[in-house]
Amino acid sequence: MTLDKQTVVIIGAGECGARAAFALRENGHTGKVVLIGAEPLHPYERPPLSKAGLADGAEPVYVAPRQRFAEQDIDLKTAVSVTGIDCAARQVALSTDEQVAYDALLIATGATARRLPFGPKPGKRILTLRTFEDALNIRPHLGEGRHLAIIGGGFIGLELAATARKSGARVTLVEGLPRVLSRGVPASIASAIAARHSAEGVDLRCGVSIAELEETGKEATIVLTDGTRIVANLIIVGVGAAPNVALAESAGLAIDNGIAVDDRLRTSAAGVSAAGDCCSFPLALYGSRRVRLEAWRNAQDQGTLAARNILGHDQPISAVPWFWSDQYDLTLQVAGLAEGAATHVTRRLGGNAFIEFHMAQDGRLLAASGISEGNAVARDIRIAEMLIARRARPDPEKLSDPDIRMKSLLN
Repeated sequence: MTLDKQTVVIIGAGECGARAAFALRENGHTGKVVLIGAEPLHPYERPPLSKAGLADGAEPVYVAPRQRFAEQDIDLKTAVSVTGIDCAARQVALSTDEQVAYDALLIATGATARRLPFGPKPGKRILTLRTFEDALNIRPHLGEGRHLAIIGGGFIGLELAATARKSGARVTLVEGLPRVLSRGVPASIASAIAARHSAEGVDLRCGVSIAELEETGKEATIVLTDGTRIVANLIIVGVGAAPNVALAESAGLAIDNGIAVDDRLRTSAAGVSAAGDCCSFPLALYGSRRVRLEAWRNAQDQGTLAARNILGHDQPISAVPWFWSDQYDLTLQVAGLAEGAATHVTRRLGGNAFIEFHMAQDGRLLAASGISEGNAVARDIRIAEMLIARRARPDPEKLSDPDIRMKSLLN
């Protein structure tokens, strides 16, 4: 069968799946493209959900207008679930009782908000935030006179806390580890973020353990192991996300902290790829260590890469991991992975803005983490990203000197 006649089926109509569908067309594929999403909405951006998406009347920020999918001849099926994958027959079963045959399959099922292993299941007063529907459920609990209790001091929990405080709500944030942002963010930046939240009136409680959650008609309660009770109008659980692998696992695909793919995003089954939050992959920049990234840019990059590789381009994963978070007027950006760093140097950019550069034992730049008001660190983080991609070993003294332009280090 020629490329022009092939059918590509994409399971998951989120950022990654939508980008892959458009990338197939942009790279010349003229065969059938089927994009299947379980949510009733067509593909939308998730990062705004913890920020502007919580404002009254805010609509989803769509990846593209719905008509653009039709214009690109993408068969978009929303409010439809895939109930099974038959890799031998190369077809998927839908909740509508249809069977859809494929020549190439991309699984981009994303992730689901993690649940706590105790307490009642999420209800009217205990919620998570992952979908636009979740945001709609949270909105009525924001504003003056409201008290939100947030479990989890990662990006989602802290962004929610900032949004809730700006709405006038009282906020208590509970984190089991000794500090917020324990994963992937240096202590100096985490300290700056925590100080800002405290200054804004957030009651931060780190290093505490939860015994149970209670929910009544008008309030919910966090009971700590020391007996302290935190009573709120709403509890939001923000303790990370779990990759959606059930469908892949039932089809016999290899699983390793997500759907296991190689450096071309190929799964263990012929003709089946996976991309985005649902998969783990070897990253050559870091010794082919297998990682899984829950990040907006990664979803975009891998959606595009998966599409190109389905069409035969045979390109390895090469993008440098990149994350960002907006809280109040602060922007936090991280490029690369700091795990394994032997030393670090700090570049101070004036005011409270600074960047930490994380270096390997051999001097190679592994990661850069920056924080500032607005986008003051954005340019230098972007250049750091390029240095990381080149496996560069920049002079630490030059990295730390704000009078030396970062761009000069690219030479």
